[in-house]
Amino acid sequence: MFTGLIEHLGTVVDIVHDAGGCTLIIADSAPILDDCHVGDSIAVNGACLTVTEFDKEEKGGWFKVWLANETLDRTDLGERKVGDQVNLERAMGAHVRFGGHFVQAHVDTTATVVDKKPDGDSLRILFQLPEPTPERPSLLPYLIPKGYVAIDGTSLTITSVDDANRTFGVMLIKHTQEKITLPKKPIGSKVNIEVDMVGKFVEKSVQAALGGGGGPLRALVEKVVEDVLVKKGVIH
Repeated sequence: MFTGLIEHLGTVVDIVHDAGGCTLIIADSAPILDDCHVGDSIAVNGACLTVTEFDKEEKGGWFKVWLANETLDRTDLGERKVGDQVNLERAMGAHVRFGGHFVQAHVDTTATVVDKKPDGDSLRILFQLPEPTPERPSLLPYLIPKGYVAIDGTSLTITSVDDANRTFGVMLIKHTQEKITLPKKPIGSKVNIEVDMVGKFVEKSVQAALGGGGGPLRALVEKVVEDVLVKKGVIH
């Protein structure tokens, strides 16, 4: 579990692809390796990855992770190049203050940066989601103004949603711009998206209650519908 509060920016220094996936080595990472162990989880641009090797001192502190083809397909990590910076966050400790939102670092899809506009010291960024498919339905039902979304692992507040154009926007204050990679991404680039998992749980629970043939929630919904129909004179 993560919070979406980025701890540090690391630098990709080595990439090895093969038929099974990809290995990344990320350097300049010493500040997050002081309590690291092989097998620990680190969110890299919002994707939860397992540390397979690390060194706290060499190359400013580096660690190695393995990306399966599923991860490469779901995220933008397969497009990273040597020298690119990436957002890093360690798994949340029980002793720390919970300042973002519940982030699993299980990326749902990528979105495309379609617009960037300064707003005083802040920066407004607009993203477009891909066309939905049967395998990957639309994520728009989980995106609401003032709701949460994780973009490249950063917990951000949604400022606008346009269902017709499959777009949504966020605004980055100056402090946030200095701590993450997102402001540096040009229009047309991809970002990793994870929607708020609470919305997914609520949707599944409601579907189960309404489709399960009974239960208090179904009875409540039926009573509300009946009251509306009575008021409209459809039934008596």
